Amino acid sequence: MNTQEVANKLVEYCRNNQEDKAYQELYSPEITSIEMSEPMKEVHGMDGIQKKGQWWEENFEVHGNKYSDPMVADNHFVVNIWMDTTHKPSGQRSQMNELAVYQVKDGKIWKEQFFYDTGE
Repeated sequence: MNTQEVANKLVEYCRNNQEDKAYQELYSPEITSIEMSEPMKEVHGMDGIQKKGQWWEENFEVHGNKYSDPMVADNHFVVNIWMDTTHKPSGQRSQMNELAVYQVKDGKIWKEQFFYDTGE
């Protein structure tokens, strides 16, 4: 798949709550995922992605989300993600916008990085 096809497929899976399918089909085993803050600032490989997902589920309840269409440039694409979540430990509900930037290599996502307001 080329970058546009990977981007379109990822957004389709996310919009249909099929993130697991996206990880299996679209992600490289050598994936690097970078957040702006701890505790999961940078993880590597599918084990890292799995641990990050587990941490997310333990700490956040998602009430809704929206994904923009992807914008592609060469082997990169960006998706604007809007989320409505509750932080389970504090009970604080909030909405956020983030930019997710992906890099594709050999038809697979091998790097993802997320940009959002950390409140700092």
